[in-house]
Amino acid sequence: MGLFRRAPRRPVFDTGALGSAADAGSAAAKAAKAPVALGLWADGFGKLATRSLQIAIVIGIATLAVIGLQQVTVVWIPVIIALIFACAFAPLMSWLRRRGVPSVVATLITMLAVLVVLGLAGWLIVWAVRNQWDDLYSQAEAGFQQLVAWINTLPFAPTDNQIQEWSDQVIDFVTSAQFGSGALAGVSVLANFVTGLILMIVVLFFFLKDGPWLWEFLLRPFRGADEARARRIGDKTVVTLGSYVRGTAAVAFVDAVGIGIGLLILQVPLALPLAVLVFLLAFIPIVGATVAGILAALVALVANDWVNALFVVGVVVLVNQLEGNFLQPVLMGRTLKLHAFVILIALTVGTVLGGILGAVLAVPITAVVWGAIQVWNGPNKPARWAQRKATEPAA
Repeated sequence: MGLFRRAPRRPVFDTGALGSAADAGSAAAKAAKAPVALGLWADGFGKLATRSLQIAIVIGIATLAVIGLQQVTVVWIPVIIALIFACAFAPLMSWLRRRGVPSVVATLITMLAVLVVLGLAGWLIVWAVRNQWDDLYSQAEAGFQQLVAWINTLPFAPTDNQIQEWSDQVIDFVTSAQFGSGALAGVSVLANFVTGLILMIVVLFFFLKDGPWLWEFLLRPFRGADEARARRIGDKTVVTLGSYVRGTAAVAFVDAVGIGIGLLILQVPLALPLAVLVFLLAFIPIVGATVAGILAALVALVANDWVNALFVVGVVVLVNQLEGNFLQPVLMGRTLKLHAFVILIALTVGTVLGGILGAVLAVPITAVVWGAIQVWNGPNKPARWAQRKATEPAA
């Protein structure tokens, strides 16, 4: 019985096996030192082709995603707008919940408050336009007649026959089938707008009411470090979107008040509607302020004279300079951290993909993506490729 043998058996070594193992080792070492023949995809051109194929696949997937999103804009745009509003109202909802207010009641209070504010603003606009529309119409008609009279004094002024021909062309277009199809397209756009508005209200209600529970449901697939990263990105998203909306609204309110006071002092008609328009266009960075200034100057030019329009331009430029140099750094802080070049590119891409709404949503979405990169490896620890180098100049 080998298990109960008192004297241990001496091990017997197979020298032949050792020799063969040694030979195999030396053969492997020689093979490692020998030059390896590169395959078709292992040389420089093969690696370039592989990387090019990977880039083409990524671009193809991104293109398909963009095309798909363009087909369902009536769905994803209202959802994103609802998410932005929910992030903006998150502090108010948290304050109400901490004081024992049920989620449903807190949600209804928040949405009713927003509805009252929007209804009051709409009523003020309608009231101002209705009271001043007749005067503005007569002034615009007189200004147009003066413009026509000035054009007739030019050496290349159009003749009466040309004006009649242009008028006939306009009438033919209005009575054509092409104009009718355009009107039907306008009805379709209006229907999509109403559908998107209703969807946005419903989604916003559930985001406000069940936001924390929906977020925990989305985090279920993540574990460990991935869950911690997802929570950091979610918290950063809420902070970024909320700060962007609240800061932009505060800046837009100050702009609207400043420009509105200037328009009232200069006795420009429709000062209140123009101030509200300034507030709305302020949510489109860089471009919105320019468009608002142009519209205000045109109204002043038509209603008063070119000197008054120049004063309006000066007021708009002064208010925008105060906003850019003082208000935005204080109210917006370091929330966005986006360069002006990045903002312009984001606005262009957003406008191409989603029109005016795309331009409004482009900057906050870009800020959210950059914010997620900034907390990718930890709190205030960006992804490795996005970390600042010691040799970089200060911004």
